[in-house]
Amino acid sequence: MNKSLFFTALLATVFSVASLAQELKSPNGQLNMSFALQADGTPAYQLSYKGKAVLKPSKLGLELKNDAKSLLNDFVITDAKTTSHDSSWEPVWGEEKIIRNHYNELAVTLTQNGTNRQLLIRFRLFDDGLGFRYEFPAQPNLVYFVIKEERTQFAMAGNHTAFWIAGDYDTQEYDYTTSRLTEIRGLMKNAIQPNASQTPFSDTGVQTALMMKTDDGLYINLHEAALINYSCMHLNLDDKNLVFESWLTPDAVGDKGYIQAPAQSPWRTVIVSDDARVVLASRITYNLNEPSKIEDTSWIKPTKYVGVWWEMITGKSSWAYTNDVPSVQLGVTDFTKAKPNGMHGATNANVKKFIDFAALHGFDGVLVEGWNIGWEDWFGNSKDYVFDFVTPYPDFNVTELRDYAKSKGVKLIMHHETSGSTRNYERHLDKAFQFMKDNNYDAVKTGYVGPILPKGYYHYDQWTNNHYQYVVEKAAQYKIMVNAHEAVRPTGIARTWPNMIGNESARGTEFQAFGGSKPNHVTILPFTRLIGGPMDYTPGVFEMDISKINPNNNSHCNSTLANQLALYVTMYSPLQMAADLPENYNRFLDAFQFIKDVAVDWDESKYIEAEPGRYITIARKAKGKSSWFVGNVNGEAPRTSSIAFDFLDAGKTYIATIYADAKDAHYKTNPQAYTIRKVVVTNKSKLAQGSAAGGGYAISIVEATKEQTKGLKKL
Repeated sequence: MNKSLFFTALLATVFSVASLAQELKSPNGQLNMSFALQADGTPAYQLSYKGKAVLKPSKLGLELKNDAKSLLNDFVITDAKTTSHDSSWEPVWGEEKIIRNHYNELAVTLTQNGTNRQLLIRFRLFDDGLGFRYEFPAQPNLVYFVIKEERTQFAMAGNHTAFWIAGDYDTQEYDYTTSRLTEIRGLMKNAIQPNASQTPFSDTGVQTALMMKTDDGLYINLHEAALINYSCMHLNLDDKNLVFESWLTPDAVGDKGYIQAPAQSPWRTVIVSDDARVVLASRITYNLNEPSKIEDTSWIKPTKYVGVWWEMITGKSSWAYTNDVPSVQLGVTDFTKAKPNGMHGATNANVKKFIDFAALHGFDGVLVEGWNIGWEDWFGNSKDYVFDFVTPYPDFNVTELRDYAKSKGVKLIMHHETSGSTRNYERHLDKAFQFMKDNNYDAVKTGYVGPILPKGYYHYDQWTNNHYQYVVEKAAQYKIMVNAHEAVRPTGIARTWPNMIGNESARGTEFQAFGGSKPNHVTILPFTRLIGGPMDYTPGVFEMDISKINPNNNSHCNSTLANQLALYVTMYSPLQMAADLPENYNRFLDAFQFIKDVAVDWDESKYIEAEPGRYITIARKAKGKSSWFVGNVNGEAPRTSSIAFDFLDAGKTYIATIYADAKDAHYKTNPQAYTIRKVVVTNKSKLAQGSAAGGGYAISIVEATKEQTKGLKKL
């Protein structure tokens, strides 16, 4: 073949690949994704479910800084490959023993005219949704570059109902707003909380994971997976055309990302189903992360704990030892000469009380906050002194408490509040972790309250995300588990680094002591925040009137007691706290029994009922045991929950202990009204159980003999 004919044939091949839409179906055939280039060479994709449009044609690409030509258009398709994958893996901890990873993949290689740059877009279509990311192969024309903005679009097919929180670079700690997409702009002002770190970046900017429901009954969730060496994604809404576009968190100079090829972006995820329970059961976020990089995971243990925390949150006691500011300018460096404020919570006597309580009731650990010097400076807004993470206050004896806890079979849990000073924490990290190991601490709760230092950086930018990742990986070297508060929202990275056993990154129980949260808050979080990983929600509040703990705090916990019990099942985490004070649990020891009994690691999970913002009912089987636990949380409207026990083994008999709202229970007026009853159940039993406003129920189910069931009613 002569050169002229050869190049003609080559161009014809390239044109045919570029001009045809690339189709991809999910393994069960219900989801269909197509990819094509628009007339100007702009990449675009669309998604449908059972023939219904989920995403209309949506553009893809990245805008580069200081570059004559961005990665937005003028592309041709130079390669397109499809593959299939079906495997299973066993998480170190989780909601089930085995997770299936089953998808069909399309990898499209694009070459840009004029620059000859290559961009690969990889799509993975699962039965419950789509994941895709940008990949930047090693190439001479694209080595180092700066992202000005990622231009990924999600073009919605209608004016859906959304469960959203306002865009913010530093916090997720908002109550959710439920509205139509076109109502977001008008409601945004009211959605911002008084303690917000900043105003949103736009009038329609929201955070992921974003949950939506269409008028014809589709549930759609937008999020990201494997957020590594990249900025956290928010979503800006064009509310006239109903198109979401990615908006990355900037750094101190406004840049969105520094990339060196070869590299890749995080995955952008779209979970979709006509059954809300499928969204809760989806493992797309984990499956798009890499397998565990920790070979020996035997030291990673799911944990149930209590702590010297709630009394500080409610204002009964203090993190700080003194109200004086022991800063350099005052010359106070010897705390034995400082005047105690009389409210310090982390004292030897108080910590021992919690250790005794944990040992008596079979809890694994005790978290102690406010044990180390530095809080006075922080509360006094002084930057002359920062935490060193190894120096205790004079009323906290590290050695004595370490040995006392060990004698009781309890582990102390470390607290590292960084006050957002990431560089200071990194400087002290090896010393702090070695101090932990020397004193029998295996887990740390980190905190990042306040603006990030260096000044100008944000909690969710690329630089700070890399800091969080550094801490997790450094902790793994010391065999330390991490529970990060005020860090970036999780994106399934716990599959790769399973020592990251918890995060906050949302509005947790502490806000019940700061004025309260909406009673339906916990019916939304599993559809949003928990899509990326477990939350240290710190449930278990039994005294809803906070003024009874601190007369100066008039807050109210907007939940019934039965609802608080159910959270141990519905708010999945391998790290679960019984947050309230021992004296409050001692008043309701019959209800407290459920918290003692409930597992923190599971072999199976069954999602029985689900509707975002209204109710969730989940049943879980304890890891390595025959026991099951059920939790139901309810929103504002009282309802009757109906469940079948068909998840139980056939031919076996069980005793179910049902902790439920009393008939007159209400989250505001009668939150501590509950009933407890025992019944006999089999896999043929059914239950209709009422749930109060802001209420719910919890059930422990234990296999039993005929002798044990004598005298009990059969359900």
